[in-house]
Amino acid sequence: MTLHRTFTGISRRLALVTALGLALGASLAASAAEIRVVTSGGFSAAYDQLIPLYEQATGHKVVTARGASIGNAPDSIPSRLARGEQFDIVILADAGLDALTQQGKVQAGSRVDLARSMIGMSVRKGTPKPDISTVDALKQTLLNAKSIAYSASASGTYLSTELFQRLGVADQVKDKAKKIYSERVGAVVLRGEAEIGFQQVSELLPFKELDYVGALPDEVQQRVFFSAGLATGAKEPEAARHLIRYLAAPAAAGIVRSTGMEPANNAK
Repeated sequence: MTLHRTFTGISRRLALVTALGLALGASLAASAAEIRVVTSGGFSAAYDQLIPLYEQATGHKVVTARGASIGNAPDSIPSRLARGEQFDIVILADAGLDALTQQGKVQAGSRVDLARSMIGMSVRKGTPKPDISTVDALKQTLLNAKSIAYSASASGTYLSTELFQRLGVADQVKDKAKKIYSERVGAVVLRGEAEIGFQQVSELLPFKELDYVGALPDEVQQRVFFSAGLATGAKEPEAARHLIRYLAAPAAAGIVRSTGMEPANNAK
């Protein structure tokens, strides 16, 4: 990397910090807060880029925990909240957030949509890239695959409880399709434990060692909003609201889009 490119990268980073701060219309806090966040994987790629900029711009410290949007795995977000773990912000698939709101774990009226995600498929580099460009091609790919991995969270629940049945392949894939808990599907495909893997596009793209094949066809695609809400009993509610506004700010849209998601204020 040349000195010019390095300088340009730093300049753009600082410009984004400034733009995000101006978009929020807020000055630096008089005293730094510690904001505790639990987030699911779907928004993580954008979150991991945006949080360091936020900390740099505000002086706040963000402490992050991670877990699936749904399910009863020990580290899933519902399980964490059920056993009393304390957070200020909860970020997960919209249906999961709404369920937590109904349970009183998230404050009613605090939901803010951040981005919309789609489900895609990846394979190991050097292996054939199956066709999933049409519904019929996707069905044939599922039938031909020797092993299939899918998430234990929102995307995998859709595949296993809706899509496989809709395509008429549920019985044929039940013994070769595996639900993946507490890690990303890409890691399983990378280890060679599954021939093809399905998850949110934003969770597949970070695996540069894999070949991203593409998104599910529009006719059977599930578009999910990933949303933030204020946790009931938040210890830093004002700082938490400030961070949520930051993550949803138009100035953050470029980073969100670069991770394979559509910013919520542009999604239809």
